[in-house]
Amino acid sequence: MTASLKGKTILITGASRGIGREIALRAARDGANIVVASKTSSPNPKLEGTIHSAAEEIRNAGGQALPLVLDVRDDDAIAATVEQAVETFGGIDILINNASAINLSKTPELPMKRFDLMHQVNVRGTFAMTQACYPHLVRAENPHVLVLSPPLNLVPQWFGDHCGYTMSKFGMSMTVLGMAEEFRDVGIAVNALWPATLINTAAMNHVGAEASRCRHPRIMADAAHAILVQDAAACTGNFFLDEDALASAGIRDFSEYAAVPGSQPEKDLFVL
Repeated sequence: MTASLKGKTILITGASRGIGREIALRAARDGANIVVASKTSSPNPKLEGTIHSAAEEIRNAGGQALPLVLDVRDDDAIAATVEQAVETFGGIDILINNASAINLSKTPELPMKRFDLMHQVNVRGTFAMTQACYPHLVRAENPHVLVLSPPLNLVPQWFGDHCGYTMSKFGMSMTVLGMAEEFRDVGIAVNALWPATLINTAAMNHVGAEASRCRHPRIMADAAHAILVQDAAACTGNFFLDEDALASAGIRDFSEYAAVPGSQPEKDLFVL
């Protein structure tokens, strides 16, 4: 186990805000190189953060940053992003598949264009990004792929509540299951990370989760860091909850992560 991500090049999708941004800032404090790959280039009054504001924060935190506009549904844009990352930093050590689309509508009310969006971003985007980064990851010293997706608990409730969204998130998790086994012999770690509780992000605000029900996304950043510093050959095929990843690193008091001090966060979706 290494203590730091210093000098590592990390490509993060959806890194302009929320969990992706927090993971980037945590790695930046180690001195990592961060490829900020997200759709938001210009300020949006409804959404905080752009690739450029995130890049500035990363540099201020001690890292190097390369902000790139990326829609993970666009294969040409994926190829260009990977190429620019390698040209700028010399390779890719870590890929974090964080970009995701959410719509919790039940089947009769879910427009097919929203169904398609979730599957194109969540499942196809994760697969395509990992495929594009593979030639560079396989040459890295301690390569990791981290996917922000839930444990594969096939509980009927999750499908009954929001079948379309659940299918897309479990599809992401299936890429973890399959690629961890497929890449085992070449030494690329593939793991999933999911929050034990609701996280205070724009996505949660969109579905009406109040901050008092949530934790700060910093908990996911610290958990991701605890995973990414592990030996890739010995840490693969896991479906981590943030609490478990932190507990393995010796952190068991999670009260500091409450979005509202003293509040009791609620369990996230897909957590038993």
